[in-house]
Amino acid sequence: AAVTAVAVAAMLAGCNGGQRRYEAEFLTLFDTQTKIVGFDSSEQAFNEKVGAVHDDLNVYHELFDIYNSYDGINNLKTINDNAGKQPVKVDKKIIELLLFGKNAYSLSQGRINIAMGSVLSIWHEYREAGIEDPAKAKLPDLADLKMAAQHTDISKLIINEQESTVYLEDPKMRLDVGAIAKGYATEKAALAAQDRGVRSMLLSVGGNVRAIGKKPDGAKWNVGIKNPYENAEQENISNVYIDGYSVVTSGTYQRYYTVDGVRYHHIIDPDTLFPSQYFAAVTIICKDSGLADALSTAVFNLQFDKGQ
Repeated sequence: AAVTAVAVAAMLAGCNGGQRRYEAEFLTLFDTQTKIVGFDSSEQAFNEKVGAVHDDLNVYHELFDIYNSYDGINNLKTINDNAGKQPVKVDKKIIELLLFGKNAYSLSQGRINIAMGSVLSIWHEYREAGIEDPAKAKLPDLADLKMAAQHTDISKLIINEQESTVYLEDPKMRLDVGAIAKGYATEKAALAAQDRGVRSMLLSVGGNVRAIGKKPDGAKWNVGIKNPYENAEQENISNVYIDGYSVVTSGTYQRYYTVDGVRYHHIIDPDTLFPSQYFAAVTIICKDSGLADALSTAVFNLQFDKGQ
């Protein structure tokens, strides 16, 4: 029942290993479009599998939300609201995500910092205002960004695994897990689906694509890599064929606003505190969708040779 409200399953032509191809889409998770493709004996059987994946993703969506509160849930917004005040008892899923985020910080030598929320929230505010009223769109003041950047020390994110609590020592520090959350949640949902017996499915959560197995006839899944340039002749710059792998893209075309004819996207370079200037898009292909999500952001914030 949870899914019928948000998903439309479409039976598409052609059978595959005696099963039909179905699709479902919803727009309620992680502020983005989620699409699920699978093969099944009936629409009902497919919808049941999709419903379970949707519910898994929704749990992560609520726990990892920094903008909204939910009844009876301590989420990342709760942690941010209690910065400098007190530790917050949270679900183990949040503890695991934040530990993953700390590892991503070390792995990327600081290119991914989930403690950069104070800076990212300024950009978010200006971007939202600029999208709402393009004529008045403007850039944040560098002095404000530098001041906010003084409150991004990830060592002040205190995680107590035994007590399952999280505490931000700096009252002005804020968490923002945008660089890792979608991929991380996609990976967890895919693993849970496999545990439930799903052997063939393709999940796409806002550009985080994760394949479970192959198609029933043994063919690999075909994933198009979008051309980041508008009005380009080819919609995709490449196609990759995957079996149990993830394909994750970070790009300038996903979230941006325009000031004086210049586009400013949402991936902020921790050195300049302005949108990263190295690439239009970076795609990472690896088994783990969470790792792919983290790496696509890290590489986006590095010169080509260093990223490679």
